[in-house]
Parts: sequence; structure tokens; C-alpha cells
Amino acid sequence: MAQLIVRQIEEKVVKKLKQQAGAHGVSMEEEHRRILRESLLGKAGKKPSFREYLSQMPNVGEDRDFEREPQIDRPVEL
Repeated sequence: MAQLIVRQIEEKVVKKLKQQAGAHGVSMEEEHRRILRESLLGKAGKKPSFREYLSQMPNVGEDRDFEREPQIDRPVEL
């Protein structure tokens, strides 16, 4: 994989990158990679986390709407 060195970055940009990386729980280098990836390739390359995926599900009814009826026991041969 290639390496990229970026020089002469304003201090306020570095501070903001550090804050953003901390908020996302990653290193500054990883945050930098993510920013570049998303800005150049778009967000389509990023898969949502399980939590994000669940939060996108619509509210389609009450929990009781999905309750199962009691099942009758039946003999099973093993």
C-alpha cells in the first residue's frame, strides 16, 4: 500500500483532526484515511455498523404484532 506525507498543515486543522479522531475512537492517521476515502470515493464504500443498520429500520408496528402463537407439540423422530 502506498504512503502519503502531507506537510505544512495548519495547527487548527491538526487539532480538529485530533478531536474528530478521538470522537470516532480511532487514530489521527485512520481518521485521515477515512476522510480521504470518503471525499474521493464517496460514502458508498462505507458499510454501516450493525447499530447504524438497526437504527435505519422503520418502526412498522407494536411488538405484540409480531408475537407467535403457541405451537402444538408433535412427535419428532431422530
